[in-house]
Amino acid sequence: MAILVLGGAGYIGSHAVHELIEQNVKVVVMDNLETGHKKAIHPKAKFYKGDIRDRDQLVEVFNQEEIEGVLHFAASSLVWESMIKPVKYFDNNVYGMMVLLDVMNQFNVKNIVFSSTAATYGESDVVPIHEDVSTRPTNPYGESKRMMEQIMKWCELAHGIKYVSLRYFNVAGAMRDGIIGEDHDPETHLIPIVLETALGKRKHVTIFGCDYDTKDGTCIRDYVHVDDLIQAHILALQYLIAGNESTVFNLGSNEGYSVKEIIETAEIVTGKKIQTVLGDRRLGDPPILVASSQKAKNILGWEPKKSNIEQIIYDAWIWHSKNPNGYRE
Repeated sequence: MAILVLGGAGYIGSHAVHELIEQNVKVVVMDNLETGHKKAIHPKAKFYKGDIRDRDQLVEVFNQEEIEGVLHFAASSLVWESMIKPVKYFDNNVYGMMVLLDVMNQFNVKNIVFSSTAATYGESDVVPIHEDVSTRPTNPYGESKRMMEQIMKWCELAHGIKYVSLRYFNVAGAMRDGIIGEDHDPETHLIPIVLETALGKRKHVTIFGCDYDTKDGTCIRDYVHVDDLIQAHILALQYLIAGNESTVFNLGSNEGYSVKEIIETAEIVTGKKIQTVLGDRRLGDPPILVASSQKAKNILGWEPKKSNIEQIIYDAWIWHSKNPNGYRE
């Protein structure tokens, strides 16, 4: 039996593949390589290039492999892009989930761990955010993920497919050895942008909005190390395979850091001065997103071990220092 990792050539998915293989799990990867990188895929994983919206391709994978469970990372994930291309997000994310669940039902595969997002909450008045907080997305990306969660709920009722939805906050860091890491084109995540600036690849970091109602006027986010995040996925998969009920967990560090604090910490870690400029607020950006991950700790036994901000930035810095051009030559 194998675990199918959808989006296994992407940043988070590739870390999941490496960890599963380290645990001697048979892994099958499917990725269309639109944003993922073939070089990021572990050489021991069975790889299929394909798009989950293509039902025939997905059926081929399920026909060829004995799939026990699915880790689903394959989705478009840029908030700003979703604001100007909403149809793309509903097509890729929501329709992709519909096809996947239909094929899982056809092959009697009953366990899925889903990569969701804190963007489902929108601008919450509750800090830290727990799983019972109302979901009120402020952008199509968050809305698409909320819709995907709802589709899983109804497919559980109809077909008995059990799910765990993991609502991440901000994921960063990399494997300590620098073999794989974060490489997006375009890069929109704060920590890699800050580190690219430290490397001289960018002239400055743009701070999008400095007039939020926060301690220093810049947005506050909760950062979790990618290695800790993957441990939560594996625990969630084990939880489902053991026959437990479908549920939702938040994943974060329970601490918030402002944009300015991230830049200041990166300057300490790298020993470099990082230039900044002020820009306008971005559409769909909530001022504060901080998680309560107590439910994951209580039920899954999840204990983040690397998610202090210095550790996250240090490990990301190793990856960027060793691979200044990412996976490109």
